[in-house]
Amino acid sequence: MKKLIKFLINTIPRPYLIWWSNFFSPILDIYYRGSKFSDPINGKSYRKFLPYGYVKQRENALSPGTLSLERHRLLWMFLKNETVFFKEKIKVLHIAPEQSFYKIFKKQKNISYTTYDLNSPLASIKGDICDMPFKDNSFDFLLCNHVLEHIEDDQKAISEIYRVLNINGTAILQVPINENSKKTLEDNLITNKKERIEKFGQYDHVRLYGLDYFERLKKAGFKVSPIKYSSNFTKKEIEKFGIIEDEIIPVCKKLIKN
Repeated sequence: MKKLIKFLINTIPRPYLIWWSNFFSPILDIYYRGSKFSDPINGKSYRKFLPYGYVKQRENALSPGTLSLERHRLLWMFLKNETVFFKEKIKVLHIAPEQSFYKIFKKQKNISYTTYDLNSPLASIKGDICDMPFKDNSFDFLLCNHVLEHIEDDQKAISEIYRVLNINGTAILQVPINENSKKTLEDNLITNKKERIEKFGQYDHVRLYGLDYFERLKKAGFKVSPIKYSSNFTKKEIEKFGIIEDEIIPVCKKLIKN
């Protein structure tokens, strides 16, 4: 299974993976049922989660039922327990919408839900994150997770996110972060896939963020709170939900007008 998953995600374009997963996910959901692991998104339990990783495979990372990864399950619990996301009427922009959330968010009666991406079949509007076709202050909540590391001009993208977010709105902008590095590693001259894997961790990444990522967000005008939400759970719960202990959720607030 490790080799198969690694081969699929490294060779098949994501839009096709999303399409095919609609057929295979229900089968995996039933086959892997058990009691050792629990997916908080669908409330179901499994005997194991699947391995996942473009280079190094992480054990028990991918939920068979929702196809959620560690960061998705942690974010779900944060949204549910610590925010108004499921409680108040809000306008939500979801950039590069994840399968694990898409159907649930779309059905939420309190959410006016817009999805946006350049290529994703889950996007209701197609377009470039660096030039979005939305008015200023259009959305109360914005999700853009593991996207900015793919964007050459990430500061332009962050500025666009700030622009379309409403006053007092919240944006959650997760990216892979090397917490051992104060400075982001990037070089636009690196285009070779193997070299990108070596430097940035994935063939389609253009940088590996360091701890200065939060300064990039602040530069656009955001008030940033880097939250390690896993600290709210016991070791046993962290293992059961299949989440990462040091995962950072960057919660960004737009408090004042430009």
